Amino acid sequence: MPGSEVFFDAPKLRQELADIEKQMAEPNFWQNSEASQKLLPNRRRLEEALETDSRLARQIADIDAYFELAREGEDVGQDLGQELHAFRHEVDRVETASLLSGENDRLNAIVTIHPGAGGTESQDWAEMLLRMYRRWAERHGFKFSLLDYQAGEEAGLKSATFSIEGEYAYGLLASEIGVHRLVRISPFDAAKRRHTSFASVFVSPEIDDQIEIDIKPSEIRVETYRSTGAGGQHVNTTDSAVRIVHLPTGTIATCQNERSQHRNRDMAMKVLRSKLYELELEKRREENRKLEESKGEIAFGNQVRSYVLHPYRMVKDHRTKHEMGDAERVLDGDVDPFIKAFLLSRRSG
Repeated sequence: MPGSEVFFDAPKLRQELADIEKQMAEPNFWQNSEASQKLLPNRRRLEEALETDSRLARQIADIDAYFELAREGEDVGQDLGQELHAFRHEVDRVETASLLSGENDRLNAIVTIHPGAGGTESQDWAEMLLRMYRRWAERHGFKFSLLDYQAGEEAGLKSATFSIEGEYAYGLLASEIGVHRLVRISPFDAAKRRHTSFASVFVSPEIDDQIEIDIKPSEIRVETYRSTGAGGQHVNTTDSAVRIVHLPTGTIATCQNERSQHRNRDMAMKVLRSKLYELELEKRREENRKLEESKGEIAFGNQVRSYVLHPYRMVKDHRTKHEMGDAERVLDGDVDPFIKAFLLSRRSG
């Protein structure tokens, strides 16, 4: 079925795709690895755009058909509502994806959460954020994997690192980097006083093996220890957890989720490579900080969003001024309005 040509210039995309396939058919194409590596992502991008265009066109045709049936007196209200909801969701997804054009935006994300000062209060808040991002991943059909978890002394967590696998996971979640603030009546205060808690969120792209991050064996220290989190009867019986310290930068990566020390080491190395890559990106950003700030970029450590549960209920992003009154819905994973507002503000900036 031809594309709708409302959302994409389908004839142009088909011509570009045909040109790429013609180049790939050349006898010596695969001998030039650098050229082929540049061309393959473009082919994938064009194929996905054409597939999306066709899908939107089919949805429009289905909606038109339901309207026609309704005009003829058929009871199709429920089916039409479902089609319109699915169409709105798809258009919103395409619009958000159009705002993501960074080199690493399509990659999976590795997220680390740390509570701020405040003991149990902040540790519980960090746990709430962990649940929020887990629910966000579920809403998108992304894979959530807990890589490292250090439980709090009374409640919550001292630190948590997890990966989210899905298209544009990093590009979407990069907007979450920074300090998140919670205001509520404390469930841990017998006097029922209002408390303010802070937790920081850091996001880095999961770098695949084709990207060179040179980590010399002499530059790392590998430590093993007993896992302390939940994980079944085998967790605490051996020193299977792994902590890797990158000596030149002081960067630390840990993993205790797997029972095998070897698998924990492999995953910790993957986390370390991603953190070092993000560290290098941050150095580049620092060199152009003024330009980046004009685009609305947020450095790790700045307060980016407040979640107020008392005396009123509201979530407000301090960068975009976007607000939502349904705080419970946000904490249940509906973060997309804030992500989209941030991406739009960055583009307009």
